Amino acid sequence: MDVEEALEFVDHLALTTTGKHLDSLQKAILRGAWDNQKYKEIAQHHKRSEKYVKEVGFKLWKLLSVALEDEEVCKANIREKLQNWRFSNISCFGKDYIQIGSVSAETLHSLKISQPEPQEKNKFNEKTSNSEPKVHLDLADAPEPNLFYNRTSELTTLENWILGRTRLITILGLSGIGKTALTLQLISQIQHEFDYIIWRSLRNSPPLASLQTDLIKFCRGGAPVPAPSVPAPSVPAPSVPAPYPEERATTGGLPQKERATTGGLPLLEYLRSHRCLIILDDIQTIFSSGQLAGNYQPGYENYGAFFKQITESSHNSCLILLSWEKPREIAALEGENRPCKSLQLNGLGPEAQEIFTEKGLAEPEKWSELIDLYRGNPLWLNIVATLIQDLFGGSVSEFLSYDTLFLGDLESLLHQHFDRLTASEQQAMGWLANTPEPADISKIPENLQLSPPELLKVMQSLGRRSLVETVKQNGRSHFTIGPVIREYIINKTRNKN
Repeated sequence: MDVEEALEFVDHLALTTTGKHLDSLQKAILRGAWDNQKYKEIAQHHKRSEKYVKEVGFKLWKLLSVALEDEEVCKANIREKLQNWRFSNISCFGKDYIQIGSVSAETLHSLKISQPEPQEKNKFNEKTSNSEPKVHLDLADAPEPNLFYNRTSELTTLENWILGRTRLITILGLSGIGKTALTLQLISQIQHEFDYIIWRSLRNSPPLASLQTDLIKFCRGGAPVPAPSVPAPSVPAPSVPAPYPEERATTGGLPQKERATTGGLPLLEYLRSHRCLIILDDIQTIFSSGQLAGNYQPGYENYGAFFKQITESSHNSCLILLSWEKPREIAALEGENRPCKSLQLNGLGPEAQEIFTEKGLAEPEKWSELIDLYRGNPLWLNIVATLIQDLFGGSVSEFLSYDTLFLGDLESLLHQHFDRLTASEQQAMGWLANTPEPADISKIPENLQLSPPELLKVMQSLGRRSLVETVKQNGRSHFTIGPVIREYIINKTRNKN
């Protein structure tokens, strides 16, 4: 048995036991174990943290132990175990079952090979009858993956939402917090659930019509998208009902000229005919600067209607939005039992120590203080860890002995966020920066020229931008900001003076 045969065998076991094929990382771990690679080598090659690779490996060995009713299978013995199960031939039991060598059908729980449902060719689906399911991926706009640090709970939440047929998911957080890395890892785990996976960045603020046309073109295998047919003025256009009642109820939010079509069929038709996963990155670029969070630039308001349509229409696809700011209509659409969910991505906890290990920092007992100061933001921690190594020889205590919190390259990153704030938001942030303890917004200081209703709107907007933190004190909500953001505002005020 060679490694390819082992992969095929284990993939069938995984499919039978869990209903899912092995994902790319599981396959990489099996290959690595076969070649006696260490977890650290596998993690470095696939840009994942060693701790996370070990967790995935542990679950894989546990799965094999259960599937084969064997004693514990582990990385050290997997090759020996599989070679002991070497098969000499494959015996077929009808079209649905196989027996592999000396492993009986009972031992394998009558291992069933999944057969794709026969399906007719149609204008949406180029698969022929009995063809193997294939995932069509277009990740051209996705950034290069960085090291992935353990986000097990977040991945589980997202996977459960997707398997539960959530149609719109928004992942929110400051730049560098890990939205992209999390989503790329999610794709590797759930890609077999979809026919099409498409990643598009809105960094250049494409009009909605252009975006929809681009998405449909990919679903059509690159075929051009015909322009919408426009009836002659002298001949009234016939009234043709939409093929689904839900579409008649929801597409009214988009003008006809904004509905990208293929022969008169909108994007929604493709989301119904295929199971698609669409990731839209950099959503904040279609929002206006100098206005409260989530307000669209002129000409981009139809994105709001589009997000509403995706949420409320009947289909089996999923749209994931990655953004610094929450779109304003999302709050009204999301809910525990509704097909629209939001995940606020916070910083890393103890797992962020892997960053310091990789950077070669000393004094592990000081690392938790560093993580707290920089709020566990992976990008911020990478920047400051590089500085500590370059200037202080890896000594964290020497770095922490300075009274001023280092920002350096973080200033330009934070400027991108603060450049979007309204004058009222800047006032409120200045007030919080100069208030050492969490503030009670029911007690507005005289120098803050905002009425109570205005301050509530401002605090809600700052929360939607992930710039303020909420803490409970004596049963009441109080608001504060992190040390890095506080230092940025104080430096900015000092430089003005």
